[in-house]
Amino acid sequence: MTTPEQDDIDARIQTYYGEAFDEHARLTTRSAQGPLEFRRTHEIIREHVPSGRVLDIGGGAGIHARALTDAGYAVEMIDPVPRHVDQARAAGVAASVADARELPFVDDAFDAAIMLGPLYHLASRDDRLRALREASRVVRPGGAVLAAGLSRYVAFGATSLGRPVPSPIPGEWAALIADGRPGPGLRFPAGHFHTAEELQAELEEADLEVVDVLGVEGPAGLFLEQAGDVGEQVAGAALIVARAASALPAIRDQSAHLIAIARVRD
Repeated sequence: MTTPEQDDIDARIQTYYGEAFDEHARLTTRSAQGPLEFRRTHEIIREHVPSGRVLDIGGGAGIHARALTDAGYAVEMIDPVPRHVDQARAAGVAASVADARELPFVDDAFDAAIMLGPLYHLASRDDRLRALREASRVVRPGGAVLAAGLSRYVAFGATSLGRPVPSPIPGEWAALIADGRPGPGLRFPAGHFHTAEELQAELEEADLEVVDVLGVEGPAGLFLEQAGDVGEQVAGAALIVARAASALPAIRDQSAHLIAIARVRD
């Protein structure tokens, strides 16, 4: 049973992704950050999942699933938003409408699962653990689970930087930086913002063996989000920095997206 808070987020997800926001464009043409995020995400996936049958949980418009299919992986995708599933199917991806907390697959059906969206749309730790345990259930022992979170510190910077700092600090600011709780009035249907350490702890509590937690876009990702067309030289430099900074504690939290890499225990 979901909470009223999560019911509200789930409804906002349908409106936001189904009517207002183009997830396909976010990873391709909206800004220079999208292609950087896409490339780094696939470098990480392919390093830790060299081949096999992959479940893309919350796969959006199917951009990642299509790229993995083209690279020789056998991919299935689920997403709660019908528009996303239609877009993915149009791109040739095997996709269906489903919820990360209740996957319609038997145990040990996949060699790996990627969760690049669900966790940051789930407000409660219990729901996030439920989704992680479902991913673990459908992946064979020794297989990989890669789960993404949105950086709490990047979210706090977006809220607080570039404006006067109130005194005392507003309660919603404190809740964001201390607990990862989104503030009111946020258009994006966020449920939670992670630190790298918290993301690791949640995977471990779901009985997954964590290999690493990495920042995806690196410290230059936010610049690329705002700067528009920066040219190949700047984009290339941002990629180099993203790779170099991905595993550094604290620095990795300057990436908008974090990815935890884990193995299903035997």
